[in-house]
Amino acid sequence: MYNIALFGAGRIGQVHAVNIANHPQSSLYSVIDPYQKGAQALATQYGAKIQTTEEAMADPDVHAVLIASATDTHADLIEQAALAKKTIFCEKPIHLDISRVQQCMTVVKENNVPLLVGFNRRYDPQFRLIRERLSAGAIGKAESLVITSRDPSPPPAEYIKVSGGMFRDMTIHDFDMARFIIGEDPVSIYAQGSNLVDPAIGQAGDIDTAFIVMKFPSGAMATITNSRRSGYGYDQRLELHGEKGLLKADNIHENTVELWSEESGCVGAKPEHFFLERYAQAYRSEWDHFIDVLAGHCEPECSGYDGEFALKIADCALESLKTGQEVTL
Repeated sequence: MYNIALFGAGRIGQVHAVNIANHPQSSLYSVIDPYQKGAQALATQYGAKIQTTEEAMADPDVHAVLIASATDTHADLIEQAALAKKTIFCEKPIHLDISRVQQCMTVVKENNVPLLVGFNRRYDPQFRLIRERLSAGAIGKAESLVITSRDPSPPPAEYIKVSGGMFRDMTIHDFDMARFIIGEDPVSIYAQGSNLVDPAIGQAGDIDTAFIVMKFPSGAMATITNSRRSGYGYDQRLELHGEKGLLKADNIHENTVELWSEESGCVGAKPEHFFLERYAQAYRSEWDHFIDVLAGHCEPECSGYDGEFALKIADCALESLKTGQEVTL
């Protein structure tokens, strides 16, 4: 049984707590969060301890840490965990500043500890099947990838100010997914964006609608369509075109029941409401993989390098947005 110290008792920490507790090989050993009321509620629910950061890092009974705390704490906690020789699972991003990420990765490498970065969409069964079928030659060489990603509603402007902006917070998942599906690192990126959904987002210095085009060494291209608003649910789709055919993953709907009638036509359910519902299985599969890492059966599939490269792409997309020019990575 692997004892896990969970940093962060907020929304995403609660998602991970369920998966830790439900897995037959892991136990929620302790919870660390400066908001004591939230930490205590989660600890009580799962029979875990309340610890300080220093206590968790020094505790020999803690086998691994899961970092789901505020973004600005990630790099510091990764470094402390690496020095304490703990296996690390960290939610994206490692940090919003690429130089700080690089410093952090140096510490991880020097201490030779496994680090898994939580780009959970890699573990979605639909998206993984697209990659597997591409690898098996189902459509031959990949030529173009279209990623559609639209949130049901925009976050508060206060969140925008601390999130790093749309490209570092939202689109970063799509940047990683494009690399994951195509199997290559992009060589250039061109981005355009607008503020159409919420004026407060524009006042905070960000966009809420974007189109991005990425080129890969093989000549394949990826187009990403983003919006902070979708009145019909959480819109998450992939379409991969190759020399021999097409692979496509549509939305997961709230149910599969459709009403067909002369009066209303054909009416079905909306896509799943948001990421907690849409990617529930992805989070579970991601945790299964981390347990395999802990057991020494494999290396982290989504490493610190992947986290760093996704942020690099986001930074280049922002440069392209500002300059109106294609940017070479």
